[in-house]
Amino acid sequence: MRISTASCLCPVLVCLCFIQRCYGASHHLPAKVPSKNQTRLANGETEVHHRPKRGWIWNQFFVLEEHMGPDAQYVGKLHSNSDKGDGSVRYILSGEGAGTIFIIDEVTGDIHAAKSLDRERKTHYVLHAQALDRNTEEALEPKSEFIIKVQDINDNAPKFPDGPFVATVPEMSELGTSVLQVTATDADDPTYGNSARIVYSILQGQPYFSVDPKTGIIRTALANMDREAREHYTVVIQAKDMAGQVGGLSGSTTINITLSDINDNPPKFPQKNYQLYVPESAQVGKPVGKIKANDEDLGVNADIKYSIINSEGANMFSISTERDTREGIISLKKPLNYERKKTYTLHIEGVNTHVDPRFSYLGSFKDTATLKITVGDVDEAPVFSVEHYNLDVYENAQSGTEVGAVLARDPDGRNSPVRYFLDSKEDGVRYFRIDESSGLIRTTQPLDREDMSWHNITVMASEVDNPGLFSQVPVTVHVFDMNDNPPEIATDEEVIVCESSRPGQVIQTVTAVDKDDFANGQRFSFALPSQLPVNPNFTLKDNEDNTASIIARRRRFNHLTQELYELPIVVWDGGEPSLSGTSTLTLRVCPCQRHGKIRMCQGEAFLSSAGLSTGALIAILLCIVILLAIVVLFITLRRSKKEPLIISEEDIRENVVTYDDEGGGEEDTEAFDIIALRNPAAAEELKFRRDVRPEARHHCGRSRSRRSPTVELDESDVHEFIKQRLVEADMDNSVPPYDSLQTYAFEGQGSPTGTISPVDSPGTQSEQDYNYLDDWGPEFQKLAELYGEAELDVKT
Repeated sequence: MRISTASCLCPVLVCLCFIQRCYGASHHLPAKVPSKNQTRLANGETEVHHRPKRGWIWNQFFVLEEHMGPDAQYVGKLHSNSDKGDGSVRYILSGEGAGTIFIIDEVTGDIHAAKSLDRERKTHYVLHAQALDRNTEEALEPKSEFIIKVQDINDNAPKFPDGPFVATVPEMSELGTSVLQVTATDADDPTYGNSARIVYSILQGQPYFSVDPKTGIIRTALANMDREAREHYTVVIQAKDMAGQVGGLSGSTTINITLSDINDNPPKFPQKNYQLYVPESAQVGKPVGKIKANDEDLGVNADIKYSIINSEGANMFSISTERDTREGIISLKKPLNYERKKTYTLHIEGVNTHVDPRFSYLGSFKDTATLKITVGDVDEAPVFSVEHYNLDVYENAQSGTEVGAVLARDPDGRNSPVRYFLDSKEDGVRYFRIDESSGLIRTTQPLDREDMSWHNITVMASEVDNPGLFSQVPVTVHVFDMNDNPPEIATDEEVIVCESSRPGQVIQTVTAVDKDDFANGQRFSFALPSQLPVNPNFTLKDNEDNTASIIARRRRFNHLTQELYELPIVVWDGGEPSLSGTSTLTLRVCPCQRHGKIRMCQGEAFLSSAGLSTGALIAILLCIVILLAIVVLFITLRRSKKEPLIISEEDIRENVVTYDDEGGGEEDTEAFDIIALRNPAAAEELKFRRDVRPEARHHCGRSRSRRSPTVELDESDVHEFIKQRLVEADMDNSVPPYDSLQTYAFEGQGSPTGTISPVDSPGTQSEQDYNYLDDWGPEFQKLAELYGEAELDVKT
């Protein structure tokens, strides 16, 4: 095919070469250089010397690609006007492919292509020609450049580099809806001839689709294609070059087109009437059946919502959509009763949830069906008349007393007899029993409300013909109260009688308790036993508010004479019949403070049990006073000593003294005299680092005594005093270092109540007023009397 085509083109090429040579000789000469008979002037012009004109005779050449002939393909001829045809001119060719692809005849200048060329690989070659004198090897013409172009032939078919293709288009699309655009490529030269001019055509897929011959756009060729009728299509598109003419090359590709779904089909029930059997024992909330409407669409376009549109069915049943299968699941809303209603009719509607308004002309996208439900009879357990029984009985009732009765019946049509029994697992069985045929409940023993006021039991009932099928009901028994418990005096606290009690004074108010329960509140009456003689010490007053007051009948009691008294009290309740009880209270005599506060009852009881008399107590107190006087005298003598704290400035002590006890005197240390610290007045006489004197703290107490300056200084805070002196010693650089370490067990300030000892008295005669001891209570009474007698002796 290629050989014949080349042979046909050869006469045309020969003519073209002839025209090119003629045209090139006059117009397309290469850049001239001044010849031997010309002189280039300064203005660019040349001056002719009337010598013969010489120059190149050649032009741009063309070579046909894919040449398959036996001989080398003739390309063109180089010729110089200096060539006289005697062979004196030698032509030389250099550049791309020279000597391998392109060969030149050195004598004639003819150029041939020795190899077949492919334009798609290389479109042109750049070469250089030169004419030399064969004898002298001088250049007859300057070296010049020319181009050999590869002439294209239609040797490449169109191709679809991206194929095959997949596309979708909605079903029911309008005619001419664009689906996809395909593009083919051709490697041939698009600027020469029709080798790369492509035309598209459809080979397969008609009459459903068409293709635009120039653009390759695929469109629908039929309107309203239905996915439900056919979903997938295969289309084959051909691309042909040479503008589709005969002899052109072609290529093809495949496009798989799928129709996407739209909601163009309403739901349809396969049949209009359905039947369903449901036993009356079906559980509420559980599915009892299902129904389904078919929809030919896919995805959300096939979603269906079911509903029961009649009230009879909607009251007893509900329907929901199962997501995966799109079935309507029917569930029970209320218990079924075969004896009451045996059939139900349900009108069920199925509606699409996603409707396309373009297809509203097709009608409403919904459908209805009728479901008839038949209720099946099932042997059911007996049913009690109420869901909970509340019964009551009085306490202490005799065994076998009727409490109440329960009633159950067989709900089935045959009305089988019922048997009753109690749940044996409960504790209430030991108090009650039930008649298995009548359901009458009786007590098995007397009940005590104070022990248990409520009893919870479970009564069970089963059919005589079917004992394994039973039901149960809770029964609550309330035990009513009877006045069977006498009242008692509440003796939570001990009754205390103060020694200083007066006639008519209320010793204590007592109350009563009763285990019984009175509907209108408890009513109590109090009195002393009438069969006993009149109590000379105490009497009782009924306050008529469920309390009674114990009142003293004589003046002053003495716990040393008699500490304990017993007082029986009779209490009546307000029940029918009224009950009474006698309670004996124990009254303890104790010394009391003001307002009746008890003071050291237990301690005085211990002293009494030890056998200590009043004289012994006075002797003990006198011994204590004498010891206190000795201590005060000793302290006063120690204060009279005024030893200096520091003997000499040259005395440097490096002793470390440690005190392990909290008291002590001068025998505890051999290196330092503590008296100097405890008597700052004596230390004040020495002026070695004694420029600051601690302030005495004044205590506001109840004591009336006047205190001397020495005592006030003694009461100053020794701890603060030492701290101040330590700071002074650290800051003073003019004295030798004293490295003595003194440790003092400081116990803080004294009691805020002051002291009762006369240690701080400046003289032997005391001006203290001891009358305030009478206000401190009975324990200081003897001490106050002793000081009072001493004051009288002094005055006397």
